[in-house]
Amino acid sequence: MKFFPNANELFKNIKHRSPTRIFCPKCCNSEIKTSSFFDSWLTPTKYVCEKCGYIGPIFLELEKKEDEGL
Repeated sequence: MKFFPNANELFKNIKHRSPTRIFCPKCCNSEIKTSSFFDSWLTPTKYVCEKCGYIGPIFLELEKKEDEGL
């Protein structure tokens, strides 16, 4: 019985995502950053908007599509 799949099988199943931009849910500003060095490592990610001061885990995400050129 295999507990760990072959690395090739593992990477084959990973879905590749296009680059995304994130925006503040209050003011739609794109100048947001994570609140701490430890975000996404030890604690859930919290974002801070530099324009309106929003602090929280929710953000808007916009994927870049090749045909739209966002």
